[in-house]
Order: sequence, then structure tokens, then C-alpha cells
Amino acid sequence: MVAAGSALAAFAMLTFGTTDAPGSAIRTASSAGGATSPTVTVRPSRFGPVLFDGRNRALYAFTKDPPGRSLCYGACATAWPPYIVKGRLRPGTGAKASLLGRTRRDDGSMQLTYAGRPLYYYVHDGRGQILCQNVDEFGGLWLVVRGGGKPVR
Repeated sequence: MVAAGSALAAFAMLTFGTTDAPGSAIRTASSAGGATSPTVTVRPSRFGPVLFDGRNRALYAFTKDPPGRSLCYGACATAWPPYIVKGRLRPGTGAKASLLGRTRRDDGSMQLTYAGRPLYYYVHDGRGQILCQNVDEFGGLWLVVRGGGKPVR
């Protein structure tokens, strides 16, 4: 049991230990690129123009979430870290300020919403990557989101 726990801790450090990992430095908008970075922006992708954070990380919606509330916790949130925000929400190019919002998570942190949908990262996406579009996991589909707020199917 100790070996398994140590292996898990080592995996977590390897997975989340760099400043580019969504599970660490990309937890909050204030650390996602400094005070001048937008909270969310729209960038081109192979799925058309979709939402990214200020550090060019793709953002996903989870179809299992009801409007304005996250159901992704535990193993789900490890694979799909929520986009936690602090401070002022800033729309970037193509994003609409009127669609930006927040929802309170069980731990009290605030998760970014767009058009009422909580937003997440995929833990293995690098900057500019979209590796898990339309993936069925944890009871719902994971979909990138257009600038108008609609998930890409």
C-alpha cells in the first residue's frame, strides 16, 4: 500500500510538477499568464474557433454538468482539472464578456463558466493542443466550446 501511494505521489509530481501542467500553475486565471492575460480567448483549431485560456490551453465543457454547476470531482477532476479563477474575468479576442461567469465548487473555489457551462482542461493537453474532443468519460462527453458558448459536437 505504501509503495502504491508513493508511486501515485511520484506520478502526480511528474504530471503536475511543471508550470505548464493544467493541474498546477494553470489552476487560476491570475497565474495563467499574469495580470495582463485574458481569462479566456477564442483561437483557431482543427475544430474551428474555440475557447482557450490566456496561456493557449484548450477549454472543455462536460455534457453531464447541469447549467452553472460542476459534477466533476475526484478522479474526474484529476483527469479534467477545473479552470479555477480569482479576480476579474477578462475576455480576450473573440470571447464575450457577457458569457463569462463563475460557479462555486464544493471546496469553495470558483470555477470559470462560459454561457453557464463550467470549463475544464484535459490534463494531457499541451499548449495549443486538443487531444480529447468528443470523448465519453465519467458519464458524459467532453467537448471544446465555440466563442458563442455552444459545445462543438
